[in-house]
Amino acid sequence: MKFTELGLADTIVRAITEHGYDTPTPIQAQAIPAVLAGGDLLAGAQTGTGKTAGFVLPVLQKLSTTISGKSAKPRALILTPTRELAAQVAESVDIYGKYLPLKSMVMFGGVNINPQVRQIQKGIDILVATPGRLLDHHQQGNIDLSKVEILVLDEADRMLDMGFIHDIKRILKVLPKQRQNLLFSATFSDEIKTLADGLLNNPAMIEVARRNSTVEVIAQTIYPVDRDKKRQVLEHLIKTNDWFQVLVFTRTKHGANRLAEQLTTSGISAMAIHGNKSQGARTKALSEFKDSKLQVLVATDIAARGIDIDQLPHVVNYDLPNVPEDYVHRIGRTGRAGATGEAISLVCVDELKLLKDIEKLIKRELPRQVIAGFEPDLTVKPEPLQKPRQGRGGHSNGGNRSATAPRPAGNAGPQGRRPNGGGFSGQRSGGGNGGGKPSSARRSGGRGQ
Repeated sequence: MKFTELGLADTIVRAITEHGYDTPTPIQAQAIPAVLAGGDLLAGAQTGTGKTAGFVLPVLQKLSTTISGKSAKPRALILTPTRELAAQVAESVDIYGKYLPLKSMVMFGGVNINPQVRQIQKGIDILVATPGRLLDHHQQGNIDLSKVEILVLDEADRMLDMGFIHDIKRILKVLPKQRQNLLFSATFSDEIKTLADGLLNNPAMIEVARRNSTVEVIAQTIYPVDRDKKRQVLEHLIKTNDWFQVLVFTRTKHGANRLAEQLTTSGISAMAIHGNKSQGARTKALSEFKDSKLQVLVATDIAARGIDIDQLPHVVNYDLPNVPEDYVHRIGRTGRAGATGEAISLVCVDELKLLKDIEKLIKRELPRQVIAGFEPDLTVKPEPLQKPRQGRGGHSNGGNRSATAPRPAGNAGPQGRRPNGGGFSGQRSGGGNGGGKPSSARRSGGRGQ
């Protein structure tokens, strides 16, 4: 099947072709006709499946058939949980709608509200927004949502995880009752089903990715280390294997800042990104990382969604996440679009329970490798882990309204044995096995994010 067979206007197909695509992904092939048919849609699709174009393209198609002229009342509203994801979606709207007379804008917090007000006044057809900043504008009388024809909830599972359900309900109350609703979620949890039941009217259902799966093109390796040797091991792996474009996840914002500073001191260019960083700092770090000007990007889980880097070669769990699903989301930053990738985790004795939970979730024992010269002390007693500050909704995300989500991740077949249900054992290695490929990302979204 080709995009030309999906009922899209020539102008949209032209933009798609210029962007280098001619064949839709499975979610696109199913979602586009379903949306064009005019009914509600419940779609299960993880990050990296092409879901954004799966709703952006048919929304563009439907709105382009009736041009409204200059109006401050958007006809399509796309809600996302984070700034970074809002920026990514807005970029897709710009790319695929470049030949259409439709106006769009992205709206999120962390930046001055006045330029957004001025942009609204110029007229808008498609609004991509995070819930908090959208409510700010609505409460101040800056925007009228009474003409919304299509509502898209993107990554609805993460919205719920982050505590946005009350914001979403407030937004729904001011939308017209007659509209088309599209709900995209990585999982179909009970909470999502409840939301869908109250929001969707006899929806078509599509599910294209197995929940909590890990893609086979990602090589996953566990490196057992002492808790105070993680930085040295990370530097060893980066320098020995000449890694570039490495996305490193830490548990806390303070930890991200400290690690980025230490790596820079050691001659490895690094910057940190998390919820306490200004929007300008976040955009700069993402841009330099995307453009291969930055060797390492150190992030809290805020970066697990919304960072879209083509062929990102290396993801490192400097700290294992407290929530096992977040492991899947993290390593899902690599191995995208059929490319190979590598995901490694530096695991100390304090994190063995977290590792066991991850392996239970993905139904796979991950291979262990011990680096010569960095053998862990097996007599060390575990210590309580420092927990990140809780974001809204109780999900740890670096202390603000942003976070992560389930998406396909990786595999390397079982190697070594794991005594006591999750202890350290396995292969020794003189170093990490690098391999992977290069990079792509953009603008950014949400009140307080």
